[in-house]
Amino acid sequence: MSATPGPPRLAVLLSGSGTNLQAILNAVDAGQLDVDVACVISDQPDAFGLERARRAGIAAQNVPFKAFGTRAGFDRELAQVLAEVAPDCIALAGYMRIIDAATVTRYQGKMLNIHPSLLPAYPGLRTYARALAAGEQWHGTTVHFVTPELDAGPAILQYRVAIDAADTEQTLTEKVQLGEYQIYPRALQWLATGRVQLLAGQVVLDGSPLAAPLIVEAET
Repeated sequence: MSATPGPPRLAVLLSGSGTNLQAILNAVDAGQLDVDVACVISDQPDAFGLERARRAGIAAQNVPFKAFGTRAGFDRELAQVLAEVAPDCIALAGYMRIIDAATVTRYQGKMLNIHPSLLPAYPGLRTYARALAAGEQWHGTTVHFVTPELDAGPAILQYRVAIDAADTEQTLTEKVQLGEYQIYPRALQWLATGRVQLLAGQVVLDGSPLAAPLIVEAET
């Protein structure tokens, strides 16, 4: 008799405090996300996300960029660590390094990222400040498949908030992050259960192609 397979193995990559990691762990504990968080990897040795992993009994590994003389050396090490973990899916959760194209291609359709803007608007950094400076009415966060081009992979799910006249970077960040903690575990559950797929460069949810990402509106 063959052993019953366990839940999909999830690797989480982060660079900072790991609040999205905590949201993932909370969703697992609540029975809302059926994955085994197999490893947490960070490019920063002092990232608090690594400590969150250790406290949860999860393998925590630092792959420090500065320890390698070249970008190629770092890329090889990260690829080797991921190969040893053998994840079924990967979540980038505030990971501030660009992953090389070969690794992205290897895990194509299995790697998600969450980005703090309503992509395709505002890829890259400082999204809150840029949205406020532009006088935008809306901001939010996007879960998308990772492709070699930065923040350009097909979007699955977005959380949208209205920008108030009194909003600052801090208040807008807090509002958007509340949505991140809701939609990222949800999208990961869809990926883990096969509900969402990346087929021929297009997001397919429950067998139907998405013409645009699904949008969750912030409660007012």
